[in-house]
Amino acid sequence: MADEFDVIVIGAGPAGENVADRAVRGGLTAAIVEERLAGGECSYWACVPSKALLRPVDLAGEVSRVPGLSLGEIDVAAVLARRDEAVSHYDEGGQVRWIEGVPATYVRGRGRLDGPRRVLVALEDGGERVLTARQAVVLATGSTAAVPPVPGLAEAEPWTSHEVTAATAIPGRLAVLGGGVVACEMAQAMHGLGARQTTLLVRGDGLLDRMEPFAGELLAESFAEAGIEVRTRAEVVRVERPEPGGKVTVHLSDGPPLEADELLVATGRRPATGELGLSSVGLADGDYVEVDDSMRATGVPGGWLYAVGDVNGRALLTHMGKYQARICGDVIAARARGDELPAMRDLAGGYGAPQVVFTDPQVCAVGRTEAAARQEGFRVRVVDYDLGSVTGAYLLGDGYRGRARAVVDEDRKVLLGVTFAGPGVGELLHAATIAVTAEVPLDRLWHAVPSFPTVSEVWLRLLEAYGL
Repeated sequence: MADEFDVIVIGAGPAGENVADRAVRGGLTAAIVEERLAGGECSYWACVPSKALLRPVDLAGEVSRVPGLSLGEIDVAAVLARRDEAVSHYDEGGQVRWIEGVPATYVRGRGRLDGPRRVLVALEDGGERVLTARQAVVLATGSTAAVPPVPGLAEAEPWTSHEVTAATAIPGRLAVLGGGVVACEMAQAMHGLGARQTTLLVRGDGLLDRMEPFAGELLAESFAEAGIEVRTRAEVVRVERPEPGGKVTVHLSDGPPLEADELLVATGRRPATGELGLSSVGLADGDYVEVDDSMRATGVPGGWLYAVGDVNGRALLTHMGKYQARICGDVIAARARGDELPAMRDLAGGYGAPQVVFTDPQVCAVGRTEAAARQEGFRVRVVDYDLGSVTGAYLLGDGYRGRARAVVDEDRKVLLGVTFAGPGVGELLHAATIAVTAEVPLDRLWHAVPSFPTVSEVWLRLLEAYGL
């Protein structure tokens, strides 16, 4: 059976859904192919379930800082039940109805490229369906967890982000490989829900090494106080798990082995392009798909192939994938009409994607770090401020600790980057995102008066510290 559409999207996660939506708004027809669940990684095994698991742990931390309040033991069964509700009990029905309401055609099966503008779908019943695109094919298959080639690791069947966010029971002892966002968030979630012996094994010098150093340092202090162990410069040389589901032993290059009930691997991601048929159009199977600022794949004759979200490697964040998807869908529709495209390109990625780490303390940042700004040749001045000194922060609870940093371009007097670390600071980030991406001059930003007593008064304190 052959079907023809203007646009064919492979992957029905948030990015793929948004491409189809924007393309249809632009007057085109669209089909979306998905082999697992419509809604993708974020809806079922990443953003949504991880934050559902973290919320009660975060709230317990908030309560502990306010005199006069007390909180009993967390009801783990209730937390897991709410997580199940948050992921719609792994039922894609609502997402499929949304896709069909766009309207777009939803095709269940494994899609892969089979030459220019042609997608071959392996259906669940064993049959095949051939789809052809009049205008474009968009790859939106995301990424999967990367498991390092450590002897015995794959055979030990470790948890990845999939298994930990879908956990039906909390292990008493949890070992975590990695020190990035997933490692930190899930270590804290599992520890707060009952993994009383939680150990992070970090190859580098600290946590969250892509952010400002103080952020990882504050988080490491919080982990230590909670009883979460962080071992830096830890090199795993071998993993043993003689019995499936049994005890796992992690052997290190230095020191005694670590025993745990479960092992979570959170050491990075790789593009889900190994079985996508890239070689049929002249690209390398398994690689990220390079794109220009309109999300069109480079190196593919005819300009019909696009890639959005994790699969292009630009910014592995759901909100950035959706942003790219909106650009992509609009671009495809505009090109089909023969319109000019001066404004339809990725600008946000060049400024530095906003990101929130939902630990306690939260960490959030947008734009460049100090190190990145200096490496790019900017003349930089850095302004730091103790968040605990802001009245609004003090009122949130005793012992509030946090820090804010602004990275200033001294030549243009605009912000290049902003980082906050402290309880609840994630809600401060969008103001920073606007200031950085709009390149608001500092002397203009000074007139954006923050309300008292809120934590956002830190904006005034940062500008005062700068000298305004």
